[in-house]
Formats: sequence, C-alpha cells, structure tokens
Amino acid sequence: MFPALYAILDPALTPAPALDFASKLAEAGVELIQLRDKRATPRKIQAEAAELVSRLSPQGVRIIVNDRPDLAAIVGAGGVHVGQEDLPVEDARRICGPSRWVGISTHNLEQFREATRTSADYIAVGPIFPTVAKENPDPVVGIDFVRAVRQLSAKPIVAIGGITLDSAAEVFRAGADSVAVIRDLLAASDPVAHVRGYLEIAQRVRKG
Repeated sequence: MFPALYAILDPALTPAPALDFASKLAEAGVELIQLRDKRATPRKIQAEAAELVSRLSPQGVRIIVNDRPDLAAIVGAGGVHVGQEDLPVEDARRICGPSRWVGISTHNLEQFREATRTSADYIAVGPIFPTVAKENPDPVVGIDFVRAVRQLSAKPIVAIGGITLDSAAEVFRAGADSVAVIRDLLAASDPVAHVRGYLEIAQRVRKG
C-alpha cells in the first residue's frame, strides 16, 4: 500500500537541522520523504540526499530526490520526483534506473491524463488548497479535482498544496492515496504527534 503521508523536506524552511527533523518524522512513522532543495548546489543536494539515505533507508524510509534523477541514482535514493518543467518521466527513469520510483507533478486534467500514459509510479496533483510553500504556485485545483482524476487512473495519487490535519480526511475521502505535507509539519508544536494524527486519519478513512 502506498504510504499515506508524503513528507517534503526543504532545508531552507526547516528550523532544526534537516536531517534531525527527518529522523523525528521517520520515528513517528513516516515512510516516504522527499528532499526538495531548490536553492542549493548539486554538490550540496547530493550530500544532503546521501545523509538521508544513509540514516533513514535502513529504517524502511524511501527517500525521493526532487528534480534530479542523476543524484537519486548516485546516492542510492528510492526515487525521483519531476515537475512539468523537468525531464520527462521516461528520461528520468532511464537515468535513475527501473528499480527507483519516478513521480510527477500535475496541475490540470491534460497533464494528469498525459502522466497516466507514462511509467510514473505515482502522480501528484495540486495545489489542492492555497499554499505558500512554493514561490510561484500553480492555480488551486480543489478537492473536486482529486475526485475527478481518481476515476481516470489506478496509479497512486498524491495530493499536495495547503493540506493540514483538519483537511486531510476530506482529501483522503476524495480518493487520494497520500497527502504531501510541508508547512503543516514544520509549524506543528509536536511534529511527532502531528504525523501520527495524519496516519490515524488515513487509516480511519481507508477502513471506512
């Protein structure tokens, strides 16, 4: 089953050392973490990703590297995530290898339909709600978009964009397999409890 919580780690936003914060998330039950560092040099991203893989992969956490299939392959990460302006899915897979996940972001029906025709292991959709985690966010697609695309593919769907503990149940009920979260985890006074809250919600909705 696809992990219900997809934590995105942005070192520029994380107040504590990013690796320590990621370790806390893993201890709380997070099984999927994406390293998204838009400002760092390739060498720095490689070092960050290598540390995450070294510490967390033995605990069963899959590390996804944003944008860079080459770095994902070099450090032995669990996959790569690409956007609409990045390498196409098949080219990314050619670089990082068939055993690693390749995920892709989509923001409208045309992009989603195109993604279903690729070998992408999962498709991200959003932003579901307004978000400040990206400097130039795409237009909000809303909950109804999740319901619509759920009918188009059996591939795992990851919903992203402004999702909080309060809205997670609605997103899961709409058909998302996973919710990607950045700021709601960073803003939590107790990130461990917050993670457990997401996982409990996902379990409850899946059972219901």
